[in-house]
Amino acid sequence: MAKHPISVFTKPWTEPLPIVADKVAALGLDGIELPVRPGYQVTPENGAAGLAEATRVLSTSGLKITSIASTADEAIIAACGDSGIPLIRIMAPIDLSIGYIRSIENYRRQFDALLPALDGHGVTIGVQNHYGCFVGSAVGLLHLIEQYDPRHICAVLDMAHCAVDGEPTAMAVDIIKDRLHHQVNFKSAYHARVNGPEDEAVYKVKWTTHRHGGYSWREFVDCLKKIGFAGTLCLPAEYSDPAGKPQRMGDDVIPYLKEDLAHLRSLVADW
Repeated sequence: MAKHPISVFTKPWTEPLPIVADKVAALGLDGIELPVRPGYQVTPENGAAGLAEATRVLSTSGLKITSIASTADEAIIAACGDSGIPLIRIMAPIDLSIGYIRSIENYRRQFDALLPALDGHGVTIGVQNHYGCFVGSAVGLLHLIEQYDPRHICAVLDMAHCAVDGEPTAMAVDIIKDRLHHQVNFKSAYHARVNGPEDEAVYKVKWTTHRHGGYSWREFVDCLKKIGFAGTLCLPAEYSDPAGKPQRMGDDVIPYLKEDLAHLRSLVADW
């Protein structure tokens, strides 16, 4: 495995895993973040057997599952531990019917209950920030997880969401540096106005390549170098679909992913 492995979130592909493994290996990536969700190759219901088989299939192509995107419960934690998968990435939506503070308290109670399983299986929950009604920034992540050992609960910093929320890169990394552990995300977004100048402005978040996003990947890498980050660099492969669908899916992402991968490799070549 590379010093700073680069993985891809395989959300765009729902084909059988051997086909996905061939696509990812052909790009020269080190591993994947596997969605463990309904409609994908592994679901929460078949987690233990599914992750064991997925690990075997990917290893034949020289790939590792560096993380999964799933809900976190004791069964999934145990399945990850058995398959040598170190990280379960989640996000933290805020339930406005009960408010921000009670939502945070509920997450902490859930984390507290899972600490013995995380410790016993050597698995970490990574909370990723997300714009909108989620814990959306580095300072929000710190507020949520500051009390936990990052071996158990860590941050997965996604600067695209920080940029949409207006949090500067250097400040975001400084805020959360002691809670980064396994992974950070490299994707890009910006606010686009979607109506005419004669109306009250309406904006939509657009997902794009590194060239057009709201922050500098170079600055992000430089900040990670300064703090000695040693984890996986994950490309979420999220790009807006001009046809109006939530995002591009399947092989439609590959030209954009190749562009972002080449740029990221150039930034980390001497790291």
